[in-house]
Amino acid sequence: MTSAHPTSPPHYTLDISRLLSRARARVPTGIDRVELEYALYLCANAPERTEFAAVHPLGRFAPLPFALAADFVSTIAALWDSGANDTGAAARLGMRLLHGIVLPNMDRRQPPARHHRQRKGRSVYLLLSHHHLTRPNLVAAAIRRRNALFVPMVHDLIPLEYPEYSREKEPDRHQQRIDTVVRYADAVITPSDAVRTSLVPYLAKAGRSDVPVWPIPHGVHLRALADDDKTPAADDTGRPYFVCLGTVEARKNHLLLLNIWRRLIETHGAAAPQLVIVGKRGWENEQVLDMIERSPALHGFVVEHNALPDTEVVRLLRGARALLFPSFTEGFGLPLAEALALGTPVICSDIPVFREVGGSAAHYLDPLDGMAWLRTVEGLSDLAEREEVPLTALDQDHILDWDQSVSRALAKVEDFVGHASRHTNRG
Repeated sequence: MTSAHPTSPPHYTLDISRLLSRARARVPTGIDRVELEYALYLCANAPERTEFAAVHPLGRFAPLPFALAADFVSTIAALWDSGANDTGAAARLGMRLLHGIVLPNMDRRQPPARHHRQRKGRSVYLLLSHHHLTRPNLVAAAIRRRNALFVPMVHDLIPLEYPEYSREKEPDRHQQRIDTVVRYADAVITPSDAVRTSLVPYLAKAGRSDVPVWPIPHGVHLRALADDDKTPAADDTGRPYFVCLGTVEARKNHLLLLNIWRRLIETHGAAAPQLVIVGKRGWENEQVLDMIERSPALHGFVVEHNALPDTEVVRLLRGARALLFPSFTEGFGLPLAEALALGTPVICSDIPVFREVGGSAAHYLDPLDGMAWLRTVEGLSDLAEREEVPLTALDQDHILDWDQSVSRALAKVEDFVGHASRHTNRG
């Protein structure tokens, strides 16, 4: 079918189901941040070509009133940035939007959602989280009703490659997600070439090697906050500290750090540095939590924060001797990019995706080599001779902010749409 307006820019249906499911959260996860930043970018740069949509927990997929959805996006962005008490505003807006999906005629205070038939350009359905990829019929219906190209983001294939780090049922669920992507995607965005390399064989096996997969690095949000925030960095009061940033789960390898800290305290006593763990508690982490909560030796030396706003994370990273990031596997590694953008040294695992993100600016160690991590921490704490560790930020041209990241991804989409339109017209 020939497009009536082959030169018109595409019209985006952005699925914000995950954001609505997180409306009561005080801080975002990495995937939350991705969906939020695409929503903010489209609100600012292409509101006339953007439709927000979402899936209700009961399974109904529907467009959302644009003004109300945009208000929700800006409200939850402000909450997650500052951590200020919004008196439940984001949660109320989220519930109102979900209520409108089930009972669309009940909320008459907002104009109706923009309908896809009003569009001049080709429709593109963007799904930037893994939300409801386990429901292929729902995804297929959303594509069909808009005659849309489907462009999802695959953040990682960790549950398939490292099932031991996932909840028991997660590998099967993730296989369903990848099957949906392989079956319906017209193009795919990944956060790294490492994830692209993992995904391509699944497309090839299904005879879909022609589907483009674009590795687009995530943007760095904390640097933007730091540029706007003139509050001094966290003070060094005599005891150096290190930050470990990310969900507390087995693959993040917190256990390595906690055992190192026991040794540091045994060896150096009160002179040992502090370890600040920032992140919500995840899964497969019982031993880590037991050490944090029940080890008398770690008391006062290991501090845990489960819900810090981004502004506080910036201040912590600015004052830290280094970010410690000993993960066994990642799809990207936002904390690495964030820390380097702030000029904070990074000690991280020697895995391909970290090399891709950190280049020559980070210091790489085997995630199983506890003695190497111990010696490096001692050196950066001035407790032993310091080894060579990069102390300067990554080349700023290597780090994208979110506007750059999203615009780069959407440029790929728009080039692809233009190519598809020309090909269709020739047919």
